[in-house]
Amino acid sequence: MNMMDRFSMKGKVALVTGGSGLYGKQIVSALAQAGARTYIASRNTEELEKVAAKLREEGHDVFAMHLDLGDEKSILKLRDEILKREGKIDVLVNNAVLRTMSGWEDDAARFAESMKINATGVFMITRAFGDVMAKRGSGSIIHVGSMQGMIGPDATLYKDVGFTGYIPDYFFHKGGMINFSRFVASYYGPNNVRSNCISPGGLMTEKTPEEFVRRYSDRTFLGRMADNTDLMGIIVFLASDASLYVTGANIPIDGGYTAK
Repeated sequence: MNMMDRFSMKGKVALVTGGSGLYGKQIVSALAQAGARTYIASRNTEELEKVAAKLREEGHDVFAMHLDLGDEKSILKLRDEILKREGKIDVLVNNAVLRTMSGWEDDAARFAESMKINATGVFMITRAFGDVMAKRGSGSIIHVGSMQGMIGPDATLYKDVGFTGYIPDYFFHKGGMINFSRFVASYYGPNNVRSNCISPGGLMTEKTPEEFVRRYSDRTFLGRMADNTDLMGIIVFLASDASLYVTGANIPIDGGYTAK
């Protein structure tokens, strides 16, 4: 096989949880542009359909479906619907995240609600689709973590910018996702199913305060925050046959922030 052909996703079927957010849109676009038949799923199917429709207009096969990560029946229904349509699943990207907490003093019920989706939900969907991949003898599972699962918050970044990085559930489940990915790599490895985690850094939008952008950029080797294309390459690499010998890895996509 030609080396560049290994990056092609033609003939492959991918599922991305979420897909309408900052990271999700570029993940979905990357898989679709690489040739995968791509399913995107969450509770907000209206927003997902906007993303899917735009990509279909560009000639890509992208379909929006309903998913409640807090309900195992919903997960299994989605699995069965995709298998009925496609007969297989090659790639699962655990991208969806529920942001329930705004700070350390929030009610503990919000922490529990977060774990139901961001921890238990990730486990349930990984098991449901991972078992299918294992029976077939191939597959790639990609967990979208965060550099905040690798390090603690830096208070100096957030001084007087109008928001805080002290969100305990996010640090908890993103850190857990990294090691869960390693567990999955070990569990499914004998069945030729790979599991890897990517840990993105901060992504700049038009709403990001200038002072925060300056402070953050000063802390990276590349001198900038991520943009709306910076995750695309790593997603295609990990999803495709170009990374057939890569599993159990956590790859920071942070411009060198965590390497300092």
